[in-house]
Amino acid sequence: MAIEYREWREGDDLALLEIWGGPETQQARQFRGALTLSSAGTNGTPWRRCIVAEDVIDGVGIPVAAGVVYEASLHPERLWAYIEVARDHRRSGIGATLLAMLRREAEHSPSGVTRLRAKVEPGTPGAAFAEAFELEPIQRSRLVVVEPGALKLPVFPTTDDGGGPANDENAGSDVVMDLATGSVELTDVVGRYYSAIHGWDSPGALSVGQVQKLFLDDLTGAHGAIVLRARPESAFGAGVAPSKKGRIRAFAVSYAAPADPDAAPGQDDAGPETPTDVFVGHEPGLAADDAAEAVRDMLSLIAYQHPVMLELDDSMTALRAAVEPLLESGKARQVGAETLVVSD
Repeated sequence: MAIEYREWREGDDLALLEIWGGPETQQARQFRGALTLSSAGTNGTPWRRCIVAEDVIDGVGIPVAAGVVYEASLHPERLWAYIEVARDHRRSGIGATLLAMLRREAEHSPSGVTRLRAKVEPGTPGAAFAEAFELEPIQRSRLVVVEPGALKLPVFPTTDDGGGPANDENAGSDVVMDLATGSVELTDVVGRYYSAIHGWDSPGALSVGQVQKLFLDDLTGAHGAIVLRARPESAFGAGVAPSKKGRIRAFAVSYAAPADPDAAPGQDDAGPETPTDVFVGHEPGLAADDAAEAVRDMLSLIAYQHPVMLELDDSMTALRAAVEPLLESGKARQVGAETLVVSD
């Protein structure tokens, strides 16, 4: 076996797909798209270096592996890296050589950033490779489905100052509200929450436009938002109606599921209900106990009648406080394998 290394060329993707076959993990499915022509990082394209390993047989090179390292506008403190080697060429030093080459390329990134990060699934060859080369986990992420009625609904006080039953039809109407996904108020809290839970890998300063594009734009599939507010209070005492709404304590943004082109007519009406994808968070300035309560109340509202699916990162402490007991009791379930972000 004679292995030679070169830069990525047009057509390598098709040649490698023939050798690799289908992706072994969700990370492979995601990052194969990053394997493309190298870029100097000009004209709005991110800096990227992509290298192919060829097995030369009778003078003909057959692509069997590839690796890429590239800058990211979001989370710019590290470079993304991905390496994939054909199954029958593993444990022969190709992956190690590609990683060494990518690290050398990273020393010349325009930003000066050289640290690498990658995503792996525990128990896979990718995870074993990362561990062997001292890429250590810095975050764990899980997809979790919360079943309907998993949490008891919160009891909101009536909005009738004259007194009334706690289940009055107006109860909670001043704290639970729909909000347009284009709302500046919602955009602000979503952006600050995202930054707060990513202190382990800072996203940098997020503009209003970036937050909209990442989480709230129509192209993301965002089609609704609900917020849980603090009780409004009047500056003139309890007998005077408040002039302003309470600030947002927690939020949930729902996303439309992509259409399944292979689904048969009427297929959606049969079988278990498809969970709605949601992004749940809270005002990052809340105290830990208040944040946990607000997120739990929000989750109970959105999962009262229908299942919801959410991403649960270990850094989401308030959401973990609500969801992990449900996982233990069987009222929530993990979907697929965990994802680890690893870094050098």
